[in-house]
Amino acid sequence: MRFQSQAAVALAALPTVFGITPELMLAANRYGVAAPNPSGDFAIYTVSNYTFDTAESSSHWNKLDLKTGDITLWYAGSDISEVVFVGPTPTSIIYINGTNAKGDGGISLYSADANSLDNAKLIASLPAPYAGLKAAEVPSGDIHFLVYAKTYPNGTAYNEALASTAASTARIYTSTYVRHWDTWLNQEKNAVFGGVLKGLNGSYSFSGELTNYVTGICNVTCAESPYDQSDESDYDISPDGSSVVFLTKDISLPLANYTADVIYQVPFNGTSKDVVPINNRGTTKYLAAEGAATSPRFSPSGKHIAYFQMNGIAYESDRNILYVANADPENFNVTALALDWDRSPDTMAWSNDSETIFVAAPDLGRERIFPVPLTAGDSYVPKNITNEGVPSGFYALPDGTLLVSDSKIWTSRDIFAVTPEGNVTKTYFQANLVDPGLAGLGPEDVSEFYYSSNTSEIKQQAWIVYPEGFDESKTYPLAFITHGGPQGAHYNSWSTRWNFKVWADQGYVVIAPNPTASSGWGQNLTDAIQGRWGSYPYWDLLHVWDYVNSNLKYVDTENGIEAGASFGGYMTNWIQGHELGRRFKALVTHDGSTSTLNQYASEELWFMNHDFRGQFNQSGFTPGSPYYDWNPLLYVENWATPHFVVHNSLDFRLPVSEGILLFNMLQTKGVPSKLLNFPDENHWVLNQENSLVWHTEIFKWINYYSGISNASSPY
Repeated sequence: MRFQSQAAVALAALPTVFGITPELMLAANRYGVAAPNPSGDFAIYTVSNYTFDTAESSSHWNKLDLKTGDITLWYAGSDISEVVFVGPTPTSIIYINGTNAKGDGGISLYSADANSLDNAKLIASLPAPYAGLKAAEVPSGDIHFLVYAKTYPNGTAYNEALASTAASTARIYTSTYVRHWDTWLNQEKNAVFGGVLKGLNGSYSFSGELTNYVTGICNVTCAESPYDQSDESDYDISPDGSSVVFLTKDISLPLANYTADVIYQVPFNGTSKDVVPINNRGTTKYLAAEGAATSPRFSPSGKHIAYFQMNGIAYESDRNILYVANADPENFNVTALALDWDRSPDTMAWSNDSETIFVAAPDLGRERIFPVPLTAGDSYVPKNITNEGVPSGFYALPDGTLLVSDSKIWTSRDIFAVTPEGNVTKTYFQANLVDPGLAGLGPEDVSEFYYSSNTSEIKQQAWIVYPEGFDESKTYPLAFITHGGPQGAHYNSWSTRWNFKVWADQGYVVIAPNPTASSGWGQNLTDAIQGRWGSYPYWDLLHVWDYVNSNLKYVDTENGIEAGASFGGYMTNWIQGHELGRRFKALVTHDGSTSTLNQYASEELWFMNHDFRGQFNQSGFTPGSPYYDWNPLLYVENWATPHFVVHNSLDFRLPVSEGILLFNMLQTKGVPSKLLNFPDENHWVLNQENSLVWHTEIFKWINYYSGISNASSPY
């Protein structure tokens, strides 16, 4: 630890003009995934931004020429919400306009040539806010399409704009899982619908008839797809338009206690009565496969269906395993690929020849893309073809390369093509080289180190993010940021919520550790958090701090601050009552847990049942139970470090009472503290104006206590 006098001299020398500010980051362009047309000639993607001066958002679509690299405006406006390339030519599309002529809360469906949008033709107006468009052309020239919407129990689409309002606002429940994320659950559930666009002389007509494939599949609970707040990634249509797959929670199990999913296949011309389960528990040769499933995808040949599934029936962060099934209800013959691979892939794209599946998986602080051939045996170890960054999406192009859209700590979007061998053939776009608000950001802003801890045999990793104008001969206060989850990680990716470069450019060196529970270093490290919330990760963070203090002479640990959200917020509260809490000048908790005895106020009971090794009962009040042992309130008498508390009212997973409890205890103890609440935000702060307040208030707090640029009082 450095002497106070040395730190004071260094702080006085820090610049007062910083690189990327919260305003610049929040107003910067946000990019969608570049989706190529079937011939690989061009791709389209969305661009949106926010202007603080006018308090207005705007969006448009860009067109990227994949031959020349030229980027042009494709469509000015936000009316077009979804586009699918389908039809007789490589430029044929159908798209959703998010409104319709009646203004009744429905949508409009159009057909067009992507090179001639002005000649788009209205196909139909649908009387509900359908979304998630997927489509396939059939030999007759018709188009079979899928969308989803909320439905009434009778299977008809729900439209809030047209729904009647009950005289009473009462809610009555007779089973657990009454609300989720930011929404009180009710009788309306998502369902996948299929429809036919009849082709005729270059145009299409629609009868208005839609088939609901989901509603009515019931047991202990009823099927819902997409599940809860998921999206079109939960279903797919076969390339020939003859078949549909979708996933739903296992209807034989209570929703609050289990994570198990079932994937169903159904003929396109069938109904919910014709569904056939692909992966029902105990029906494949992989009897351990009982957990959450994601991303059912038909191969381009239509012969196979790939999907991910976990083993743990009540564990949301178990290792994902890649499975492939025959697209044959008489013989699915489910087979695992690279069964023993110690990574957890979560995104996929088939190769054009249907012989390889490209998957993205957390790996050493990045999310890398790996090819997995259909011939991969249990012991096969995939090799990554991308390195830095986290992909938002990727597509196989006709020439065999992948078109990848990713982000990194220093750029909000890169778009590039990479071969199956890992050679980048073309870099089309880098946001940090184009967007004025990101000017000057680059890989030189970021580094990493590995440290030893007493909790694992492997070394653990932490990111370093440097401030603008970094000079290794100077010192900068430490900003120590703890990640949520706890199963998760700090990745090399851009964020509009916890943007490390924005924090660094306040004048800090950011250290973002990946301790016990982190993803991407093998499942053992991820799983080791179970029953150990306040021990293993805390000890790891102590080792990180010690490493920084001993080895990074440009980091002023004497005037450091710590911040964390979700589990990171819990850990901040735990740190407050322990030795590490005295090593920071200020702490920040965003939507964290304050009392582990209150965990059953959440809706995801499976989460605490797993992480705390069982259901909460009277044993939770006695030593030896994780509910008791890891309660930050046991150490409230030690609380002393100035503490900023954020907790949002719509966070139902971690109720706002946790933040109020934390603030009340801090105030009662006389610890300098401040509470920030957003009544209209959930676990995250998504509104740009709210996010600006979030950044402004937190930075005022930490800058004052760390001494950055003689910051004024935050009170």
